[in-house]
Amino acid sequence: MSVPFYVSPEQLMKDKADFARKGIARGRAVVVVACSDGIVFASENASRALHKISEIYDRVAFAAVGKYNEFENLRVAGVRYADLRGYSYDRSDVTARGLANAYAQTLGTIFTTESKPYEVELVVAEVGATPERDQVYRLTYDGSVADEHGYVAMGGSAEQITAKLAERWQPGLDLPAALRLAVEALGSDAAAAAAGSGPRTIAPDQLEVAVLDRARTRRTFRRLGAPALAGLLGAPGAGAAPAEAEHGGAVPGPDTPPEPPA
Repeated sequence: MSVPFYVSPEQLMKDKADFARKGIARGRAVVVVACSDGIVFASENASRALHKISEIYDRVAFAAVGKYNEFENLRVAGVRYADLRGYSYDRSDVTARGLANAYAQTLGTIFTTESKPYEVELVVAEVGATPERDQVYRLTYDGSVADEHGYVAMGGSAEQITAKLAERWQPGLDLPAALRLAVEALGSDAAAAAAGSGPRTIAPDQLEVAVLDRARTRRTFRRLGAPALAGLLGAPGAGAAPAEAEHGGAVPGPDTPPEPPA
């Protein structure tokens, strides 16, 4: 008579958590920084069409690291949730907190019931009328939710990047200062630390950056292209940013095309 295979619940949960953390750590980091002008999202990503940072609704945005097909499923589900809620009730009823709760339930259920957890980490953010009313939520693979304030880093080298943000961030930063801090923090990852040569310099065309702009009405999400980034970062020889890149003409709709594994 064969003996049934048994794994304790504690060991099973630990194995799932270790598996998910390893997958997330392989992805390039995403940094979110709050400032007086809104909320800045930045990641090292050379693609101009395939994104890790996306618009969800009027004042709500989404950023993710980990396995692309998994967080893309979550992004699409978030867009559908927001559209349905905004249509059925009111646009103001679509909030980052409601979306974070929906994601937490989904991730928690997958983590406990499925054989393989999602290898993803998410940030859901909503820009408020004032910095004090901003909402930033970080969600992990098991459905845990953390209410973040000021800044958050996730993905590979998150510890080194968070240390840099903690050292330099302060309330009241304007958009250029917050953007420079985010890019410097991305450059202080494990590779730079191992080289011992200080932070890496990341070129504007290697960055994916978006902002929830507090001054805008209705749709506050806008992407910053390389020319706009060069100007804001003070890159040598940077000229004025094209109006389209600076004022949101290039913002894609909710159905952003997929990107390769992050």
